[in-house]
Amino acid sequence: MTSSRPTRVSSIELRVRYAETDRMGVVYHSHYLVWCEMGRTDHIRGSGMSYREMEESGITLAVAEASIRYRAPARYDDRVRVDTSLTALGSRTVTFEYEIVNADTGTRLASARTVLVSLDGEQRVVSLPRRVRDLLARDAGVVA
Repeated sequence: MTSSRPTRVSSIELRVRYAETDRMGVVYHSHYLVWCEMGRTDHIRGSGMSYREMEESGITLAVAEASIRYRAPARYDDRVRVDTSLTALGSRTVTFEYEIVNADTGTRLASARTVLVSLDGEQRVVSLPRRVRDLLARDAGVVA
């Protein structure tokens, strides 16, 4: 596995919806993983291939590990920014890291990390195809 300082950080912004909060108006913890997925698919698209195109080529990326460190609450109607970077690339795995912040105040809400494994159409672990690996390697600043 190769890891390095990422060469590209992508950002998405969203507004916290009422349905994402609990009775106190605080975002329920599982929604942060959904936001990470939104950031990750946008980051992959920015690499030159949409996740849909990757699936159509016979490869899916399944989350094998996920970790989140919560730092401050997001609340209903807050503007949230998810900054995503690809930080490690293996022959069969891809690691993304995320910083989730309040877009208006800059307050750090959470940091997260996911490790995804490459699967074929029959859900078997396989090496990432060369084309996919080359596209993703540019983001991680590594040689595929």
